Amino acid sequence: MESLLSTIYDLVWNPLVYVTLITGCVYTVATRAVQVRHLPGMVKCLLGRADSDTGTSSFQAFAMALGGRVGVGNIAGVATAIAAGGPGALFWMIATAVLTASSAFIEATLGQIYKVKSEGEYRGGIPWYIEKGLGLRWLALAAAGVAVLCYSLLIPGVQSSTIVTSLDAAFGVPTWLSGLILVALLGFVVFGGTKRIATFAEKVVPMMAACYVLLAVVVLLANVRDIPEVVRVVTASAFGTDAVFGA
Repeated sequence: MESLLSTIYDLVWNPLVYVTLITGCVYTVATRAVQVRHLPGMVKCLLGRADSDTGTSSFQAFAMALGGRVGVGNIAGVATAIAAGGPGALFWMIATAVLTASSAFIEATLGQIYKVKSEGEYRGGIPWYIEKGLGLRWLALAAAGVAVLCYSLLIPGVQSSTIVTSLDAAFGVPTWLSGLILVALLGFVVFGGTKRIATFAEKVVPMMAACYVLLAVVVLLANVRDIPEVVRVVTASAFGTDAVFGA
């Protein structure tokens, strides 16, 4: 199984690294660095909290997106990247984030353009703009299937496994108990529809993100004398294939 997964990983991930960076560069040039030019407008929209009967406010959308990005990936993922690619992986994680912000902008824009209204709420995203924009229904169905598989089983599996094993190791909470509590909380939020998910994210995610940033600042301040050396090591080791693929 390990050999099979490694083979699949090499076939899919290695080309994807180049595609991700090249696409980010192309969209950054084509949009004249939209992720930088529209930064003030982004902040202005972010502060908008107007409610919508058919969608979510800008802040709620931001909170839902942030909720999917602050967590296990930012902790275990970064550690794994550094273990695989060395300190230079930090440089390429930052570079990738800056460049591919333009790709994310394009994707979000397509989602808005090709969204549809269903049961009083708007639906949109990758499958919708593949089918309606490209006219490739089979690819849209494949994308939807992958999304259902990832967000129903694979991603929650990684997240919940990390949470319950951490609680067990730190506080001795049985994994089955914390797992049941997680399932109950997730079910309560998810089966409430988009509005409940948005409302929950709006209240919980900012506090979670603030705690995350605060802890990062504490770690930086506790090691403030080492920061110049860290920057030097990261920069010096950034230019290598290991660093790029690790990131």
